[in-house]
Formats: sequence, structure tokens, C-alpha cells
Amino acid sequence: MKLYFTKVILGAFLLFATFVSAQNLSKNQFKVKGNCEMCKERIETTAKKAGAKSAQYSIDSQTLTIETSEKVSPEDVLKKVAEAGHDNEKFKAPDETYEKLPGCCHYDRDLKTENSNVENHNHSKGENEFFVKGNCESCKARIEKAAKSAGANSAEWSAEKQTVTLNFDSSKTSADQILKKIAEVGHDNEKYKTTDDVYKKLPGCCLYDRDTEFGEKNEKVHSNETEKEFAEKQANTEASNHSSHATGEKNIEGVTITASKAATSISKKEAGLVFNIDSKELLKAACCNLSESFETNATVDVSFSNAVTGTKQLKMLGLDQKYTSLTKELLPEIRGLASAYGLNFIPGRWIESIQLTKGGSTVTNGYESITGQINTELIKNSKTPETSLNLFADFNGRAEANVTHVAAINDKWSQTFLLHGNGTFGDTDMNDDNFLDRPKGTQINAAYLLNYNDLERSGFGSHFGINFIKDERTAGQIGFDKKLPQSEQSLYGVGIDISRFQVWNKTGYVFKGKPYQSLGWMNQYVYHQQDSFFGLRNYSGQQHTYYSNLIFESILGNTNHKYKAGASFLYDGYEENYLVDNFKRNEIVPGVFAEYTLTGLKYTLVAGARADFHNLAGTQFTPRLNFKYDFTPQTIFRLSAGRGFRTANVFAESQQYFASNRNIQILQNGGDIYGLRPEIAWNYGVSLQQEFKIFGKKSTIVADFFRTDFQDQVLVDLDRSPQQLTFYNLDGKSFANSFQTQWDFTPFKNFDVRLAYKYYDVQADYLDGRREVPFMAKHRGFVNLAYATNKNKNEGFWSFDTTLNWVGKQRLPNTSTNPAEFQLPMYSESYAVLNAQISRNFNKKLRAYLGGENLTSYHQENAIMDFRNPFGNYFDGGMVYAPIMKANFYVGFDVTF
Repeated sequence: MKLYFTKVILGAFLLFATFVSAQNLSKNQFKVKGNCEMCKERIETTAKKAGAKSAQYSIDSQTLTIETSEKVSPEDVLKKVAEAGHDNEKFKAPDETYEKLPGCCHYDRDLKTENSNVENHNHSKGENEFFVKGNCESCKARIEKAAKSAGANSAEWSAEKQTVTLNFDSSKTSADQILKKIAEVGHDNEKYKTTDDVYKKLPGCCLYDRDTEFGEKNEKVHSNETEKEFAEKQANTEASNHSSHATGEKNIEGVTITASKAATSISKKEAGLVFNIDSKELLKAACCNLSESFETNATVDVSFSNAVTGTKQLKMLGLDQKYTSLTKELLPEIRGLASAYGLNFIPGRWIESIQLTKGGSTVTNGYESITGQINTELIKNSKTPETSLNLFADFNGRAEANVTHVAAINDKWSQTFLLHGNGTFGDTDMNDDNFLDRPKGTQINAAYLLNYNDLERSGFGSHFGINFIKDERTAGQIGFDKKLPQSEQSLYGVGIDISRFQVWNKTGYVFKGKPYQSLGWMNQYVYHQQDSFFGLRNYSGQQHTYYSNLIFESILGNTNHKYKAGASFLYDGYEENYLVDNFKRNEIVPGVFAEYTLTGLKYTLVAGARADFHNLAGTQFTPRLNFKYDFTPQTIFRLSAGRGFRTANVFAESQQYFASNRNIQILQNGGDIYGLRPEIAWNYGVSLQQEFKIFGKKSTIVADFFRTDFQDQVLVDLDRSPQQLTFYNLDGKSFANSFQTQWDFTPFKNFDVRLAYKYYDVQADYLDGRREVPFMAKHRGFVNLAYATNKNKNEGFWSFDTTLNWVGKQRLPNTSTNPAEFQLPMYSESYAVLNAQISRNFNKKLRAYLGGENLTSYHQENAIMDFRNPFGNYFDGGMVYAPIMKANFYVGFDVTF
């Protein structure tokens, strides 16, 4: 009995001791950087060795929860964790220790030290900082009002930091009471979570992501469309795993003002499927002009279209460039007579960002977009005056120089000077056919941009631009003298001289007291002149274009219901001369449009329509719809459908076939544009975007399918005869099915991988039956690898980039009536092209790079048919399905002052 009593007393004592010990333990949670299971084990082991009674690390939330006694402070534990190599909110790991960690453990070192931890803030000072979720100005007003109603003397909520800083008298209220009140009005915080009913009643612009960890950056900040959006809206802000930061813009619809933004690869915010390419992405390749800006992007296919002039063309969704709306500063750019060579007129070093939309774009930008829109924004933003010089040369006689200068004039005005010059001087003939593989010549290109930003005070903002281009090219047989008429020499020559002038303005006004309501007006005038000859055939054209677009934007009740309405006007004046024929026409197109955007908790619906009153094509109705549904913040589903129409410029858009013996024939059917009717097309699309973690880092997979159906398509028939180029309107069906899947991921720090596969099925009913459209591979593969070393103390680093494009077999035009030696097979062979570049950033201002294009040296044999007899019946330089040049190497140099 005595022994039993002793055991009871001893057990009670041990239980009491345990209880007392537990009362002396302190449980705390801190932000600690790490990537993987090795990090988790190292952090927890180090914490326990430093005296923590328990330690639990979460890779997903990047937090370490520890229990410590009075003898050991949390600071002691965190200091040891930092010494083991892991940055935390109190201490930063030594650089030497961090570098010695295994590669899989190299986390992003962007966590600031000395932050307050999640569970424990210092209340003794009276001023405290707490994590509170929100998005916008409405959130800020609601949070601060709730805090003050709970007794805070002052409250300041930061959207960027996702924190509220409080000042209060602890004898009258407490942080706990204030945070409880903030939760009651709809905002989750580190102490309390709001109810689902209250959260769902918030305006759409205030619906923050409830799944992110406290302290994690809110990517919706400065991108959600809020009551202040039209003064502060930024394009393309949702950051994916492969995003990078660039300067950006505030804008009223179509009116660009300066600010800052985060450029991304895929926009999670947009209802449509929008890809973004920023200026840093463009540095991964030679990128001398817009045609070379898509090397690291799998969505756009770029190929040579002519073996004599060396021109490049884009394709999207399996269709030619002419079906994609190509804009600059949201103004019509590469269209009409500029279709063939316009990609060469936007230098790569001038580009600040590119927004690429797959499928029909918004109706506010016009009616011509069928397969999508590619919008280029020029450099115009810099916090400090900045002048950059770029010098480039390849090993085959091409050189160029670019100078950009951006500076503020005062607090409202800023200006940008852009200057570009290039020249091709060498005789490049890699296949020994005595024809230049690319034209020789020069280009001078200059632009001036002026920006005014007073949106915050007067509500006005404006952007002005002017651009002049002079481009002269000579191609054909080596030794051809452009100064002599073609009739006076036996060598075959091509001459292309282009002059282009543009002036534009975009002005916007934000209504006082109604920051959600704005008015924008865009105007542009373009003059384009081309004088050219292809052997014995001459082609010249002149185009005058005036474009105006007026857009009013506001809300219906609240920002969940927004609308845009406006009117546009387009004038195109064309005069073309081909051989002895003269073609003149004036297209006058007034139009009106409206668009409604509905934003819900998980969905966005954008529905719009426009009516255009074309003097030659008649009244055209263009509806478009985009729908986005977020199953989760990481799983996004999209649908799109829309109509587009355009008038074909059959001569300008088919110049790749002029360097041949083909006679042009137009089978007219009573239309008013070359005797043809306008082209009409419907485009439908569906896509799924999925984010997940692999290797401890974000990864994104996007799969999309688009179908385009044509009515009255102007077919370019190369099959009727190898000696004919025939144009006529479609009588039957023409369609393009496009499927693409793309996977972006990061196997380890600083190493990005992009994989893609594309399938195209493009067919049309020609006069003699349904056939696959020529020069379109059904299967394509894409691999892009990018690695950068860690920055040194001078911000210097190395970058390594490589891209592999695999192109499957393509149907070739029918040449069976030619002699056997001038016949093409029915299908081309498949091939692969490898490009690579190594660059060295010595510091923030100095960079050098070395690269190679088509490193596999695959090139099309006999790219020019019957090249020995260029004036004969079988000569044809337009049958190009693969690269013309073998491997080509280049070097470049960038310096910023």
C-alpha cells in the first residue's frame, strides 16, 4: 500500500513538473527560407541543436515553428539556422555558407531580415505591424476604417507589403481587438479569418487570394481592376514561375503613361489567353527586329518565305501572319503594304514588352484580329535618365547599332529618343547557287516619344510618337548592279526601297471623383511608299492610313460590372502598280463598339460586339466573347469565340512569290477589292492552365485548342500550275485546327526549361478539291533551356540560352508538270534548327554576348528552282520550307550610361 502511494505521489510530481515545464515553453513561428526535404531536415536539426524543444519546418509556407524555454531565446535559434545556410526574418546566412549548400537547396534570397514574425509582434512600442490580406484602394479604406473604429489612433495598410501598421493606446484597446474587427469587415489576417459569407460580399476587385501564405507577395496588387484602375491599371501583371521584372505603364484604355510593372510569361488575370515577352526575355536571342523576337516563344512560328529576298513571316494557330493583328502601342502597325517587310521595321532593342493574345482579341482594338493579336510596346519608362548603346555584327557581313535614351523632363513630362541603323554588306551564298541568301542594303530608323502624366491631379495623360524609316535592299544574283536597269544586264536582280513615316497620339482623361471612369482617344497617320522590282517585273505601292479610336470606360453599379463603349474610324488609301496594271482604292470604315465585363468570385466574362460600315465590304458585325473560370488559383479554364474580317491585299501579301516566273491571275467574282469579296472567319478556343510545384518550385502547364473556320477566304493557289499564282474567293470549306501544350518548369535554381508540342491541321477546298495548305507542318516540337549563374558583388553574371525547333514534314505545291529536274516531292523532310547564345553581364551597365543560329546547319537544298536560268519558265524562289543559310555566328555589346 505504501509502495502504491509512493508511485502515485511520484507520478503526480512528474506530471506537475511536466506542466510547469510546458508553461515555461514559448511557441513561435518565423519566416525561414528553404526549398526541399534536405532543407527541412537541416533547419529542424539545427534548431533543436540550438536549444529548441521542438522544431517543425513547412516548405510550402516557408515557416519554422519552434518551442523554446526561458534559457534559449528564438533569436539564438534563428541565428544558428542562418549560420547553417538559411536566411530568416531575423538573420541572413553568410554568402559563403549559402553557396556551399547543395544546388537543390539554393532558394531565392529575397526575404528581408528583422521583420516581425507571424505570431509575435512587439506591442510595447504601441506601433505594430500585422499581416492583413487585401488587393486595392477599396481594401485599404475598409481596413483602415475598421481599425480606427476598434480604437486605433492611426492605421496604415500597405498593399505591397500586405501589412497594416497600427498605433493605439494599449489601455483602451488591443491589437487583438483591432484585428478581430478587420476580419469582421472581410479581411483575413494573422489572428483572425473572416467568414465566407462576408468575404463573398466584397466587391470583385477586393477578392484577394485566400490560399497564399501571410507575407507572400500578392500578385494582384496593382493589377486588379479597382475603382482606381483607369489611372493606375497595369498590363500583364500576374507573375508566373518564369516572370521577370521590367518597367511598365499606367494606362487608360489605349493611352500609355509611365509607372512600374511585373512582366510575365502567362497572364492569370486576363480572360483571354495572353502571353507576355519582356525586354529581358528578348536578350536571350539575337533579336535584331520583331521577326526575331519570338525565338524563345513556342506560340509563334517564324520562317523564311522567300529564297531571294530573305523575308521572314510569322504564323499563329497554323495560319499566315496576315490573319494576326500586329499592333504597336495598341495602334495598327504591320498591315496593308507593310505586310511583307514590316517585321523588320521594329528593332528588337526598342521593344519594352510584347503582349501576345491567342484567338480573337477585344473588339476595342478593331475587327481584323482572327487568330490573335501581337502588341509591341516601345521603351518609354525609366526612373532615372538612361542611355543605352547596342552594337551587333554577325560573321557574314551584317552589322547594326541601336541607341536609346529615356529621361524625365520634369515631374509630368518624359521623353524617349530611339535610333537604329543596320547594314548588310557581305555576299552571303552558302549553297553556291550564285544567288544572295539574304539581301544587301541599309536601314535608318528613328523615333521620338513624348509622355505627359498628370492623372493624379488634373486627370490627364498623353503619349505622342513620331517615327521615320528609310530601308533600301538589293538581292538576286551576285554581281548584280542596282544602278543599271535590269534590261541592260544579264544578271537577275531584286531591288526594294521603302520609305515610311508615322505620327500618333494617345490622350486620356480620368474623371475627378470617379477614378473608375475614363475617356481615351487614339489617333495615327501612316505614310508608306514601296518601289521595287523583281527581275523584269515592277511593283510599287503607296498607302495613306488615318486611324482614330475613341473609348469611354465606366462601371454599372460597382466594379464587378464594367463596360467600354466607343467609336472608331479607319481610312486606307491605296495605289499599286504591278507591271502595266494600276490598282487604286480607298477604304473608309467608321465603326462603333461596346464591351461588357462581368467579374465574379472565380470567373470573368468579357462579351463585346462591334459594327463597322465598310464602304467596299458593306456592314460587318463582329461579336467576340472570352470567359475565364478559376477552379483554384492554380487551375484556370478559358473559352473564347469570335468573328473577324479583313480585306486582302493580294499583291503586297504575296511578294514572296514575285521572284519567280509565275503569272498572277485573279479570278474575280464581283467584289470591290481586286474584284474579290472580304475574308470572314470565326475562331473558337479552349485552354487549361495548371500551376503546381515540382522540384520545390512553381511549374506551369498550358494546353489549348483553337479552330478557325473561313468564309470567302482569299485563297492563294500555287497548285494549278507551277507557272501561275492564282487568287480567288473560297467556295466551300477552309479550316485550321491548332493544338498546343507547353510546360514551363525550373529543375533547379536559375535553370528554366520550356517544352512545347504543336499540332496543326489546315485544309481548304481549292478549285480542284480539298487539300492541305502548303508549307504548314502538322507536327512541331520546341525546347528552350535558360541558365544563369548567381550574381556577384558587382551584379555580374553569365547567361546560357539555347532553343531547339523541330519541324515535321510539310506539303509542297504541285510541280508535276515541270521537267523532272524541276519537280518537288509531295512532302518535305522534317528538320531541326538549334540556336544558342552565351552572354556575360559584367555589371548592371555592361554586357557582351556571342551566339549562333541554325547550329545544325540544316538548309534547304536547291531553295531556288532552276537558279541557272532565272528568266526561264521554271525559275521559282518562293518554294521555301526550311532555312536557307547554314550556321551563322554573331557577337554583340550593350552598354548603359
